[in-house]
Amino acid sequence: MVDNKKLAVVTGADGFIGSHLTEALLAKGYAVRALAQYNSFNNWGWLEEIAPRPGLEVVCGDVRDPDFCRSLCRGADVVFHLAALIAIPYSYVAPDSYVDTNIRGTLNICQAARDEAVGRLVVTSTSEVYGTALYVPIDEKHPRQPQSPYSATKIGADAIAESFYRAFGLPVVIARPFNTFGPRQSARAIIPTIITQIASGKGPVKLGDLTPTRDFNFVEDTAAGFIALAETPGIEGRDINIATGTEISMADTLATISRLMGAEVEQVTDPERLRPAKSEVNRLCGDNTLITSLTDWRPRHSFEEGMKKTIEWFCRPENLAKYKPDIYNR
Repeated sequence: MVDNKKLAVVTGADGFIGSHLTEALLAKGYAVRALAQYNSFNNWGWLEEIAPRPGLEVVCGDVRDPDFCRSLCRGADVVFHLAALIAIPYSYVAPDSYVDTNIRGTLNICQAARDEAVGRLVVTSTSEVYGTALYVPIDEKHPRQPQSPYSATKIGADAIAESFYRAFGLPVVIARPFNTFGPRQSARAIIPTIITQIASGKGPVKLGDLTPTRDFNFVEDTAAGFIALAETPGIEGRDINIATGTEISMADTLATISRLMGAEVEQVTDPERLRPAKSEVNRLCGDNTLITSLTDWRPRHSFEEGMKKTIEWFCRPENLAKYKPDIYNR
């Protein structure tokens, strides 16, 4: 690493948001130690698309190991903790693994950041902790409502991080992004599901419930929000939304994508893709007043602008080939 650069550690750097955050940090002049989950294939996930680059060190490991986490955080100026199990449907099947990775993994990173005297720890939350909106826009004071094992473990992870701030003075900020979309997103999410099914011409587009609404943020804007929360002084101990303050239904999302792709789409409801009735989060629309008052962050992409970039990326043959649109990805 270059000595005069600030060192940022990114856990979950091999994932969707993590890989974009890694790119954004490198573009801002940081040195980045990027964590990819260890596997016997020595595959770096989405980091394969951007590595090698000057200033980038890729490390393979697992946040479930506390000793590894200490070595990972050693010498870091800032740690962005994104490593997590995130697929809501799979959390119904394997909830114990979510507790192990999301809660214990966050505990390990908090303890490592404390032991290694890291200057700022940004812990990733999710808008799913709010559950179905009791009021909109949803601000940071909104009650937490765990409606899936996934969201329950993220509430637990947030509480661990907050406790380390209160008990030990750990300089932690909890970033709470609303629904992020863009290139490299996993097939478990609705936008890649729609685009890849249309682009592959597999017949009727199979989806779940189209009535819920979401606050969609383009991934480059989400990454910029993370960096703003890392660089803004005096906000330790806060949990802060990264949101646009707008919402769109899944039905309108499908219509927008169909229009932009110039496709006439037949849609069918796949029962396998429906959440349990009391588990579905019906409405999410975030209040971004806090982040826009504390930092200079603003979303730069409209929903349609971000969607055009997303469609263009997914429709490249080499990218579409990485997905299995005819298989439901939990």
